[in-house]
Amino acid sequence: MKRGLAGVVLAAFAVLTFAVSTASAAETHQIPIARYAYVPATMTVHVGDVVTWTNKDEASHDVAGGTFRSPMLATGQSWSYTFTQPGTFDYICSVHPDMRAQIVVLAHETTAAPPPPVQQQPVVQQPATTTTTTSVPPTTTSTSAVAAVAAPQPTSPALPPMLLLAGLVAAVTTLCLLMIGSRPDRT
Repeated sequence: MKRGLAGVVLAAFAVLTFAVSTASAAETHQIPIARYAYVPATMTVHVGDVVTWTNKDEASHDVAGGTFRSPMLATGQSWSYTFTQPGTFDYICSVHPDMRAQIVVLAHETTAAPPPPVQQQPVVQQPATTTTTTSVPPTTTSTSAVAAVAAPQPTSPALPPMLLLAGLVAAVTTLCLLMIGSRPDRT
């Protein structure tokens, strides 16, 4: 029976892994290594994106940056790296140091909270000899009552997908552990 529960846990993990891969906005980028050069020499990606280098040259090459280093890649071999921090990452081939390139990693754009609603002041109509001060923009010259404009309702900020995923994984794990712990011992 323990094997059956392990299968259920593994199936749940597989579903969660699939959900993570489809829910995240991570992209995979390709950089061929050809004619003793990384093509393109500069690439811009986002945090969480995967970059895959593939050696198309006859000579072996590697990808050596400050925080990452591939093994030596023979013709046709590939190596991938997931960038987890924003910044600019210069890299070279350690065998051919004149082969230089750069990856620029941008942080994911976050949805900014909308500005707070602006309270409209009522327009007070005065006799023609009196000057009025209103919150109507200076380009408005109408003397009739100004219709109130509905301010956009603030929305709650979206949670990062990885935080939602972590909560989901924790919930499923807790449920599985509770199921295992509540079963009578059959030894």
